[in-house]
Amino acid sequence: MSTISFALQRHTNTVTSREQAHLTFWRGTVGRLGSVELIVPALEVVSTSDPRGIVGAMVTGDSLPTSSFKGLRYGGLPRMAEGKLNVAGQHASFTRKTLRISRRARALKIWAVGREYRYREEGNRRHHVLERPESQVTMARSSGVNPENISGTAYGAVDSVDLSVAILFEGVYTRNLSFRGAVISAPGRFLDALSTLS
Repeated sequence: MSTISFALQRHTNTVTSREQAHLTFWRGTVGRLGSVELIVPALEVVSTSDPRGIVGAMVTGDSLPTSSFKGLRYGGLPRMAEGKLNVAGQHASFTRKTLRISRRARALKIWAVGREYRYREEGNRRHHVLERPESQVTMARSSGVNPENISGTAYGAVDSVDLSVAILFEGVYTRNLSFRGAVISAPGRFLDALSTLS
């Protein structure tokens, strides 16, 4: 695959009762791979046996493997802390160094379907990069919270798995991939964690 660019537009369901969940999804077309959707919260990802306060995000598409992430809720998104990642139907793992200062050093290392990725913030909280040796996907949100648009550009030997992972993490709370973001969000994350205990 050569360089391709794409954009996903935000949509929200119409809530007609108290029992119905408020869902947001971003939908668009990604080159020849067809239609793609990022859904938050993805109710299919969260089991009834999961503790209260767990929320999921999910990517589906015509030709994209389904990927999902679930974790503790913060600002309507799953947090990375204690999160669970699934890529193309397989459990995937990730680690991060929370005590580092630079964005590059704070990047997530992701192991999925036999590949190792790095996912990092680039410039500010609205821009992210997913990369492995042969490929790179850059992602941008039109705003920090509930963006109207999420856009991406794929470079190199990018395939459907790379795109699925890159799009998925736009539905995960990643503000603490920068040291400044971690400091700013720490009080809110602490209070949010306390609220799930009650």
